[in-house]
Amino acid sequence: MALTAPHRLALLLLVAALPAAMSSCAGEDFPSGRSYVTCEDLPYLGASLHWTYDASGPSLSLAFVAAPAAPGGWVAWGINPTGTGMVGAQALVALAGGTANSSVQAVVRTYNITGYAPLGVAPTPIAFPATGLAADVGGGGKVRLYATLRLDNKGVKKVVNHVWQVGSSVTRGAPDMHAMDPDNLASKGKLVLSDGAAASAPAPAGGPSSSGDGSGDGTPLSRAISRAADTAGVPAPAVLVLAVLGFLTMTIINSKTQKTLLYSVLE
Repeated sequence: MALTAPHRLALLLLVAALPAAMSSCAGEDFPSGRSYVTCEDLPYLGASLHWTYDASGPSLSLAFVAAPAAPGGWVAWGINPTGTGMVGAQALVALAGGTANSSVQAVVRTYNITGYAPLGVAPTPIAFPATGLAADVGGGGKVRLYATLRLDNKGVKKVVNHVWQVGSSVTRGAPDMHAMDPDNLASKGKLVLSDGAAASAPAPAGGPSSSGDGSGDGTPLSRAISRAADTAGVPAPAVLVLAVLGFLTMTIINSKTQKTLLYSVLE
């Protein structure tokens, strides 16, 4: 049985959409009042980023989630407007507080990373005014760092360089140097701010997607279907229907194939 063109399209859409819907970051359970339009599992250090981007500000509401390299360590995330690495990063650093108890609040500081010298106890101003700085320590010892950054149209575009890091210890209130392992050195990339664009006004601390069930606007699955619909030139509901039809078609084909193989063995 040959697949029709719509069925082939639907199958391709399912293949493209399902990995996004199954991303582990979508299952992060934030405290009440904190949710975000989208999230991304970062490729190194077991970290993830959740964010809502408000182009009218512009501003970026975010939650960075990662486990310190050891209990009592620290995690950090930042935007680098001038380069791709650590030097130049406008960083947010959360000190875990030496416990994996979710009731303990971590300390968050801002640092303008100008070189490879150790960071001090005192925060330093960063290029993007930060509000709502907070953090908590959740399951598995993961630190969740929250912030809203006020961006500027001159220094930040819709795609920015971002970096992230984890450290194992804090000495007298100052984060110690992180490891120089391959994953630590590779923890950088490009962030597409518009993937987390707010539909209207920015939600407090983000937009609706911490549940990750794929049922509402802004979830990875719905965004994948929307992008696929734009590419195919058909309405998103039609794409969803085609995707379901394609899935059912493939199920029927697989079922018939299995029966054919079974009959061949019995004969």
